[in-house]
Amino acid sequence: MMIAQVETGYDEHLNMEGVACPLPLLKMKQRLKQMTSGKILYVTTTDSGSVKDFTTYINQTDHVLIKQEYDQQRFHFWIKKPDGWQ
Repeated sequence: MMIAQVETGYDEHLNMEGVACPLPLLKMKQRLKQMTSGKILYVTTTDSGSVKDFTTYINQTDHVLIKQEYDQQRFHFWIKKPDGWQ
């Protein structure tokens, strides 16, 4: 989604479209672990369970949900890895 990239920049994109729970959450956590502190991960998924899963995970960690959108087909999340995280 090019418009989202212009409006809300990101460093990496994780496409989890067509993948069911709990895989989007697990893959998102793995990707964030690999990223450098302060970077932004953009995740797209079609699994509505991701909204609750991602929100719960972000609330339990220092990660920041910069933006969240839904376009009738996909859920979009921009998640920032906090500074100082390894």
